[in-house]
Amino acid sequence: MADSDNPSVPHLLPDAAHQAVRPGTALLRLVTTHVREQVLDGAWWPRSRDIGAELPGLIAALTEHLGPVLRVGLDAGAWEELPTRLVIDDRVVHIDSFPVGDDTILITRGDQDHFTLLVVPPHATPEAARAAMGRAIQAGNVTRAEQILIDTGTRRAHPVPAEELRTGRERGER
Repeated sequence: MADSDNPSVPHLLPDAAHQAVRPGTALLRLVTTHVREQVLDGAWWPRSRDIGAELPGLIAALTEHLGPVLRVGLDAGAWEELPTRLVIDDRVVHIDSFPVGDDTILITRGDQDHFTLLVVPPHATPEAARAAMGRAIQAGNVTRAEQILIDTGTRRAHPVPAEELRTGRERGER
């Protein structure tokens, strides 16, 4: 088999990239299709749990590709200290937080234009993060964020409530 027969995977970060990246640098993958049939529109791998440090880089990257971002919806338990708004590039971005625990971030570009991104936990290994991000942007993906993280060996993005441990939901049991 010739070298040209082996498909290469372009644009993958080297394993040490995440450790070298400082908070605020967006490690982001977005779905590239015009039809939004997937459950998720992309994936984000923040470097820390400090939303004030992480969100500006994400918003700047998203604004470049999607246009101005007006609101962000976050899981309250997955982040340290959540403000209700941040000023990013001279624009106010409102932050809504909910105790949903679904391992996603909801981006609102317009009145009803939402994008849902998988949030890969900062502690994820490069291999697990690449696998999770790849699954999230796979054409036709119907797997929810929590299941992608379980399937790729990435622990939950936030502490598990005691009730979930008792009912077995952490292990993917239903």
